[in-house]
Parts: sequence; structure tokens; C-alpha cells
Amino acid sequence: MEAVRNPTPLGRFPVSRLLAVRTGIAAALLSATGLALFTTAAGLGARPKPPQAATAAKAWVAPDTSTIPAGPLGDSIRLGMQVFNNTPKYAEKYVGNKLSCTHCHIDGGTVSQGMPMVGLPGIFPMYRDREKTVITFEERIQQCFQRSETGHRIPSDGPEMTGLVAYAQWLSKDQVTGKPFPGRGLVNLPESNGDAAKGSKIYEEQCVVCHGAEGNGKPPLVPALWGPESYSDGAGMNQIPKMAAFVQHNMPQNMPDSLTPQEAYDVATFIHSKPHTPFVMKDHM
Repeated sequence: MEAVRNPTPLGRFPVSRLLAVRTGIAAALLSATGLALFTTAAGLGARPKPPQAATAAKAWVAPDTSTIPAGPLGDSIRLGMQVFNNTPKYAEKYVGNKLSCTHCHIDGGTVSQGMPMVGLPGIFPMYRDREKTVITFEERIQQCFQRSETGHRIPSDGPEMTGLVAYAQWLSKDQVTGKPFPGRGLVNLPESNGDAAKGSKIYEEQCVVCHGAEGNGKPPLVPALWGPESYSDGAGMNQIPKMAAFVQHNMPQNMPDSLTPQEAYDVATFIHSKPHTPFVMKDHM
């Protein structure tokens, strides 16, 4: 369940997926991105089959970094890419753990059903049930800094925010405004109840090699899954169904799609049982 396949800028990201195609954990972000999940008819004992709508997403190729324009706009896009792929380094003042955006939004936000950033700028403003109000794309980014990276809001007109928006817009330059990207969000798994004891065994067999027995990970390459350097309990990834969907389709890194939905629920329940920093909004403004 490694979270980052390649933390370097996109020019080095075979955005087409290194080992198998995806990788990552979660930032809860995620719901950090107003996720819309695809529907499948798979049962808990079998791997879900990708919906036909995913064909277009698989055919999508991330833009080459050579297409980033010269001048101030290009500089902003490149800064946004750096902030996205190594947030603790390039937005150090605003993060409280060692997670980067790409730990949840795999390969720089370019992987289908790995919570991609592709097309997101064009579907905001969006109503969010958690907030019970309509929010902007920039506000959604703020929430990720607060909840997933246990940090603080970044200046709305600062270079970090401007760069992140510019980067997402650059990734989305060929997308139709107002139309969700076919690979948006995560796979949709049947509802289930996980078993933490069974999840512990799966974690030991499949996840320990990268994330460690104590879930510490190997920052900045591999994210922590619990503890002070991981996401807070107010993050989207702290929701078992989201973590299960993320895990099932993207983990382990060298064999994505190898766990059944039930196994994914089990390991997600195990991770959920571990300590995560309590989220108190007033402490993250």
C-alpha cells in the first residue's frame, strides 16, 4: 500500500504507472476531491471489474512537461507540481505531518481511480454534504491541508495556492469544463464490514515491507498510515469505505487489484483501528 510511486516531477512520472499502474494512500483528502465513485456489479469475494467508462480514462495520457509554457504561468505550474509532489518541502509552513498531495492523488494526480486531479477545476464550485454548502476548488484544497496534512490554511492568493490551481488546470487542459473525468475518484466497492484481525494479517503479508510494522512508512517516498505523521481522523481517508476502495484498486504497489473487496475492507478496518491525530478545526485555521 505504498503511497507514492514517484515523487519527482511529472517529466519523470511515466504517468502511465510505474510498477503496475497505481500506488498511494490516502489523504483524505479525499474526499479531498469530491469523489464520484463508479458502480460495479462485483461481489465481495471477487475483484471488481472496471466499468466501461474507465476506458476513456485509461486512454488519457498526462500532458508532457515540455508543454508547460515559458514565463510566469509556467513557473507557477512548476511550483504547483513541486508543492503537490513534495508538500512538506515546498509548503513547509502549512503542513503538520509528512504527507504530500501525491500520497493520496497518485502519480501527481494523474492515475484513473487513484483520486486524479484531472478535470477537477472544471467541476467546481460544488455542493459538499460534509460542509452543507457550495465550495470552490480552492476551498477544497484548503481542507486537504487542514485535514489530511494536519496543517493550516494557506494564503488564498499566495504562490502555493496559485501554483496548485495552475498545475491542476494544466493537467486538465484537454478536459471539457463541467464534465467529470471518466476516471475520477475511486472504484465503488460493495458495502461490507471489515475484520481488523484479518486485516492485520493481510497488512503483515502485503503492506509491512513498505509501510513498516508500526505504519511509519518511509517518508517522503512511502507515507505513514497512522500516527502523528499520517492523516488526521477528520480526513477522508479515515473513512473505511474510502480507504478500502483506495487499497483495493491501487495496492499493493506491485500487485494492484490483487485484493478482493472484502480483503480491502479488512485491511482498511485494521488501519482505521490505529491512532490518528484528532481533528479540531479551530487548531487548523
